[in-house]
Amino acid sequence: MKAARREKASDPHRPIYHYVNPENTLNDPNGLCYWEGRWHLFYQACPPEDVRQHWGHAVSDDLIHWRDLPYALHPGPEERCYSGAALVEGDRVVAMYHGVGVGNMVAVSRDPLLLNWEKLAANPVIPFGTRGEAPLPHGVFDPCIWSKDGAYYALSAGILPYRPGGKHVATEYLFRSQDLEDWEYLHPFIEGDRFTVLGDDGACPYFWPIGDRHILVFFSHLSGGQYLLGDYDRKRDKLVVDAHGRFNFGAAFPGGVHAPTAAPDGNGVVVLFNMNPGKPTYKMNDYLGGFFGNPPDGGARDDDPSRFARDWDQILTLPRRLTLRNKYDLNVEPAGDVESLRYDHRHIGRTVLPANREIVLDEIKGSAIELQIDVDPKLASMFEVDVLRSPGKEEFTRICFFDRRGHKYREPFANDDRSNLVMSTILSNPTRYEGVISIDNSRASTLPDALSRPPESAPVHIEPDEPIRLRIFVDRSVVEVFVNEKQCVAVRVYPGREDSTGVSVLSQG
Repeated sequence: MKAARREKASDPHRPIYHYVNPENTLNDPNGLCYWEGRWHLFYQACPPEDVRQHWGHAVSDDLIHWRDLPYALHPGPEERCYSGAALVEGDRVVAMYHGVGVGNMVAVSRDPLLLNWEKLAANPVIPFGTRGEAPLPHGVFDPCIWSKDGAYYALSAGILPYRPGGKHVATEYLFRSQDLEDWEYLHPFIEGDRFTVLGDDGACPYFWPIGDRHILVFFSHLSGGQYLLGDYDRKRDKLVVDAHGRFNFGAAFPGGVHAPTAAPDGNGVVVLFNMNPGKPTYKMNDYLGGFFGNPPDGGARDDDPSRFARDWDQILTLPRRLTLRNKYDLNVEPAGDVESLRYDHRHIGRTVLPANREIVLDEIKGSAIELQIDVDPKLASMFEVDVLRSPGKEEFTRICFFDRRGHKYREPFANDDRSNLVMSTILSNPTRYEGVISIDNSRASTLPDALSRPPESAPVHIEPDEPIRLRIFVDRSVVEVFVNEKQCVAVRVYPGREDSTGVSVLSQG
């Protein structure tokens, strides 16, 4: 693996401080957990000699510097090892994951480095139904696992059969076991979900306490990474939902945030995502066919080894820590020791920018940098930062913050018979204004095979006169932006010029 990393290090688009599989592509991250003083990260990956998904494995002391370990889980009897979660209990770690072709599996490790795993003889512990028999009342797919009152509980990602307009709705199916081997199906787990949309599903679920509430982080193949926030009714074993948020604000492909893995760290919940590629590494028709439909005749299909010969293309985001800001909103900030990556510090003091004139920061350049920019929103309704900018601006990635240009929330006047059941601008008060953070990669590359996407734009609630702090992480082919520890957006970018390393700023009054 060290040799593979050295061989690929010269690729100008291969990130330096975001995790990348050393040997091949990766898919969903899985089973993040803290065990014996170290963070363990697992992820779907194919060894060079095998096109079937295994669980790749890396370990870290600080969530930033990762050491590659041998593959942790190998397929058999399942066809492939798909997504799942890990439960740390006592002297062991329990992994529960989806085994393609058979059902949901359990493996246990007591190894200090989680190098050796033993699969239960009863696997699959939650099997698929038998063809020709009555259909199961639940789905069998990506699981997560926790314990409560001496019993184990597991979710299985799925959809509800209710299909308004021919579309399904997302759900998670709940199971219970006393011994990890015999599982009893209980019921759909989520109650009160008014937030997900028709066509969503509940893949890659992670259910954890957060503050005095509970969070369900998951991925929809329609609309990307999301979370549901609510209260865990421990008597009825239901998550009663009253808030929701997104990690994707456009499509997951091309070049967007994809599936999560999540685990508590004592201060909140740490979550990482894989990010889809935005530049194919094999024939374009095959590449697009794999995401948007069946490949053309002669194209690479799921069981074709050439489909997995993509060297590397997916990466992981920086780890993010989620914490409760209030009952209904989360904070999000970089997790782990990102400060240890810093060197060659440059500082520009307080500067008043002329309106509508781009200023190039000649002293700041790089394709792997962190920028921290503080803005007084009273002086600029829109603030733009361009990164990975070529001198002639043939290539650049545009980051914009728009103050109070998002949704405006209103509430009816109190104790007014005319307005208590209707909404009108003259019979209501504005209660919340949202700003918008946006990354636009449509001019990021002059390469003919780089795939642009609509701007990734997300709402962010800013209090009146609250200063704006942007933390921008650029790492060759990925840009991540955190705003006031309240929002984060990320996209993949593929500059084609060696001199696309500049930074500029612009404001509109």
